[in-house]
Amino acid sequence: MSNQHLPEVLRQHLSGGNLPVIAAPLFIISNPKLLIAQCIAGVIGSMPALNARPAEQLEEWLLEITTTLDAYNREHPNKPAAPFAINQIVHKSNDRLEHDMALCVKYKVPIIITSLGAREEINIAAHSYGGIVLHDIINNAFAKKAIEKGADGLIAVAAGAGGHAGSKSPFAIISEIREWFKGPLVLSGAIATGGAILAAQAIGADYAYIGSAFIATEEARANEAYKQAVVDCNSDDVVLSNLFTGVSGNYLAPSIRNAGLDPDNLPKSDPSKMNFGGDAQKAWKDIWGCGQGIGAVKAVVSTRLLVERLKTEYDQTKANLL
Repeated sequence: MSNQHLPEVLRQHLSGGNLPVIAAPLFIISNPKLLIAQCIAGVIGSMPALNARPAEQLEEWLLEITTTLDAYNREHPNKPAAPFAINQIVHKSNDRLEHDMALCVKYKVPIIITSLGAREEINIAAHSYGGIVLHDIINNAFAKKAIEKGADGLIAVAAGAGGHAGSKSPFAIISEIREWFKGPLVLSGAIATGGAILAAQAIGADYAYIGSAFIATEEARANEAYKQAVVDCNSDDVVLSNLFTGVSGNYLAPSIRNAGLDPDNLPKSDPSKMNFGGDAQKAWKDIWGCGQGIGAVKAVVSTRLLVERLKTEYDQTKANLL
């Protein structure tokens, strides 16, 4: 598939020979240090707006990100950094949405990633300065609603994704969406190798969405035990539960045990108790979100080295297919 169906910001990114990768926003873990390292390494970096606490910190972070990347681009005009994205949780429990989105408009954030609800006013706000919106979805019906409300592209969250996971096979969800949608399409779900990135493209996605592998990087704001658990564990250690936020998500079994719970016998939560305020941060600090792709993560490394590994694997896999 050619890149002509992509918005200019994504076409420019891929035209530089960069990997077709968006680093997923990691609740609590992503921060300016990780995002900037991702962008400089050549993948689209991201973070949740809610990671900046208190709310006033978000402006400090956006100023740091934009000035640092602008300075880097002036020094490296032939190999500029990738664009960045800010994730907005659109759920009603996020009482900061209006405040945080106003700052994204002020700093002209290139890409807005929306989750847990599609809101026309968020899309309009991003479009007001030339930004684009990619919306998280877990099925075809939600995908159609997001595009109807003005999102520019979709992030298909398939089975095996870290954090709030979907249940669909990537083959099914990408095929169904591509029957009617020709715009930007990103695939999420257990992607942690260069071969998996190429596979995502092969079945119709434009970009791969990679989250859990970035937890085990030097720049990530995760504690060392969490990082080492990502290295030591594999897909057998990933547990799907809706207990912690009211939405089904994938979590590392060792962290559940450390919290005094049995990962094999977790109670179910009432979805009406879904919460993404302060209490949610406490839950995710102790219960570690993680996707099924972590078997490919063998060591805690710098973001640069992780992206280099992915690029090498991507190129080798492509060569092996020729």
